[in-house]
Amino acid sequence: MCSSTGGNVSLARTEMAQQPDVIERLLREEAGAIAAAAADVERRRPRYAVIAARGSSDNAARYAQHLMGRFWGLPVALAAPSLHTLYEAPLRYDDALVIGISQSGASPDVAGVVSTATEQGALTIAITNEPDSPLAQGAQHVIGLQTGPERSVAATKTYTASLAAVAALVNGCDALFRVPEAIARQLEHEVPAEAAASWEQLAVIGRGANYGTAFEAALKLSELTGVVAAPWSSADFLHGPIAILEPGFPILAIAPSGPTLPGMRELLAAAGERGAELTVVSDAPIDGRIPLEPVPEWLSPLVAVIPAQLLAVGAAEHLGRDVDRPTGLQKVTRTS
Repeated sequence: MCSSTGGNVSLARTEMAQQPDVIERLLREEAGAIAAAAADVERRRPRYAVIAARGSSDNAARYAQHLMGRFWGLPVALAAPSLHTLYEAPLRYDDALVIGISQSGASPDVAGVVSTATEQGALTIAITNEPDSPLAQGAQHVIGLQTGPERSVAATKTYTASLAAVAALVNGCDALFRVPEAIARQLEHEVPAEAAASWEQLAVIGRGANYGTAFEAALKLSELTGVVAAPWSSADFLHGPIAILEPGFPILAIAPSGPTLPGMRELLAAAGERGAELTVVSDAPIDGRIPLEPVPEWLSPLVAVIPAQLLAVGAAEHLGRDVDRPTGLQKVTRTS
């Protein structure tokens, strides 16, 4: 658990270890806010949803897109905030649910989408770690992430807290109470971090509930290790990008048991025939597997992202990189 730079435990590893406690606290402290927001959604019955986010929060938005379609039957779009801030073409949000997800709540473009929707009379929800932020001030409902300060630049505990907030909003808190224990167990699993340190390019594959996990895993590995990591769904990868595979090309696949597993097996078999180097996060018996702690499939992204965090931090440490302050990055990016 120690950084390779000086032997001190990094902030990233400290904050990763806090994730089970953070989710327990969120479920306890934000239960009322989550219930109020969910009740308003039920009462107002929006016709569609729009989610504004950036970075890791945008990957949480992909998870929200899946859950809201799956459990609420809502068409969900990911916002194009630049239409508001750069092109001066704000959209109409008639009968919409508009959600902003942001750790800091400070990005003007994300906050602008939500405040515009509120002004138009849409139902709006902010999911943020900063309840006094511009994003929170512009929304009708605020769900706090309850993470405490996240000082490492790479988001870990705010990401899984965002997933938990989304899951609780869409399908209630009850099923989530066992997730912190599963995350704690997942944090104890070994990952091939030294092998990951040798990756120069990488395909990250996920689908369904874990489509956003593929994006988050690729983001973490890119920002911490410098690898060129590209995320795809298994279906999209088979429709063309599989042509990039050659012997030794690394693939990281998120493959929990459930509806997406047969398609993932098909992709892994095809990739194996081409000699790809396979690393698979799964609770199913698959070669090259990092064991995945079992939880209901719709909640698996909260646990499946943990191996990606461990791979990214471990590989960065092996390379001698500063995992808490990656080159060229800062904690809050105020995009407009």
